[in-house]
Formats: sequence, structure tokens, C-alpha cells
Amino acid sequence: MLYFIGYVAAIKGAQKGLKTVCIEKRGTLGGTCLNVGCIPSKALLYASHKFQESTHDLKELGIKVEDVKLDFKQFMKQKDQTVHGLTSGIEYLFKKNDVHYLKGWGRFSGKNEIEVDLLQGGKDKIKAKNIIIATGSTSNFLPGNTIKVD
Repeated sequence: MLYFIGYVAAIKGAQKGLKTVCIEKRGTLGGTCLNVGCIPSKALLYASHKFQESTHDLKELGIKVEDVKLDFKQFMKQKDQTVHGLTSGIEYLFKKNDVHYLKGWGRFSGKNEIEVDLLQGGKDKIKAKNIIIATGSTSNFLPGNTIKVD
């Protein structure tokens, strides 16, 4: 049995003995939250709090810190390392649970068939008895762009 599903369901399906494939158009696993939303924001917020603490809050404790500077390049590198560590963790779980991972854009091309435009070029086809569509939280426009989605 072949399944085409989101990463959490793919792992669970594989753990239940199903052959699974996960297609991700972003090129990294974890969806919006892990790649560009919640997790990067929290990593930057954490570093921002530490900067605020060192420049203002420590004085109240009798700790003087002078000439504190923000290294924006390192600030962003720390955020990227956090995101990379977590996305790599999902890839590790895929390998551990024998979940196949395709980087590309999938679409129905027939009954029980998905065609994948691979990010590195070329196409792949997957036939499946069962398919789960896990679209995540990326916005999409309706045909004709009559209603704008931001």
C-alpha cells in the first residue's frame, strides 16, 4: 500500500507498516511554522530578549555591561541554525522510519496518481491506493484572483 501524506502522518503510516511518500514544495520539511513562522520568530525573540536583558535589565541586579552591540549576521545565523537543526531532525525521522521524501510540487494527474515536478528538475509519478492531502498553511488564490488572500 502506498501513501502520499504530510510528514507527521507519513511517519505514523510508516510506523504502521505502510509504504509512504511525502512531497514538500519548500525543499525543507516542517512547513510554515518551522521554516518561516513560529520557530524562526521564537529564535529571534529569544535573542532579542537576551540583548534587552544585557542592555537594560542587568543594571537592576547590579551588573554593569558596557558597549553591548548586536551582531546582526550572527543573530540571523543563530536563527538559521535553529531552523536547520529541527528540519534535519524531521529528515532523520523520515530515514529512520523509511519514509520516502520528494522535494517538489505534486498534483493529481489521474485517479490515484500524483505527478511531481521535482525541484531539481524533472518529473516523478506516484500511484497510490490512498492519498492524504496535507496542504499546510501556505496561502493560495482562487481561480481568476477574484479574492485576494494575504
